[in-house]
Amino acid sequence: MTRRALLFDLDGCLVDSTRAITTCINLALDGVGLPVRDPAELVRFIGPPLPESFATLLDESGADARLVADCVTLYRVAYPEVSLRSTEVVPGIEPALAALSAEAVLAVVTSKPREFAVPIVEHLGLAPWFVAVHGPVTDLQGEPKAATLRRALDTIGPGLELGHVVMIGDREHDVAAGIACGVRTVGVTWGAGDRAELEAAGADHVVASPAELVALLGR
Repeated sequence: MTRRALLFDLDGCLVDSTRAITTCINLALDGVGLPVRDPAELVRFIGPPLPESFATLLDESGADARLVADCVTLYRVAYPEVSLRSTEVVPGIEPALAALSAEAVLAVVTSKPREFAVPIVEHLGLAPWFVAVHGPVTDLQGEPKAATLRRALDTIGPGLELGHVVMIGDREHDVAAGIACGVRTVGVTWGAGDRAELEAAGADHVVASPAELVALLGR
């Protein structure tokens, strides 16, 4: 049987991290003396690399771009505690993982630093479904998602044909990474991105629920 691998983004795809991420962004903005934002305005920053998000926020505020590093540091100081109390599993994703793990190797591929991603996956009881959690290390500022995905593909190892790998995520960055690495892509609309964003990015498929994901990817 051909070996298959399904690679999942974390934020917005497996977990609802909206409250944790927006809270920590505002804590960082406040820490460098900038006005906090309405959390609804910050949802667009769920998914992209953190330095990129703060660079955009600072530019919009007319603030010194050199504050990006300070913002990232303040965010990362707050995030470990905030994330464990404010992140929730996406409804319906656990039975989907149970069904798909019987047919394929599952792994997490996220832009979140691995040292933050692993505790969330473990704390929320998702770890048994995954062979690994792949994310940048904290000293890799703004590592492209494609680079993280390539490392994940190397780690999963021999016997894996790219035609049997699927990158699953809720943002255009997930789709772009999959395309750059030559794997199939599935966009999900229960996270921060919508169908228009995912289709414009070139997703092979777009699904609206975990059950629909299983129907698409199950044998």
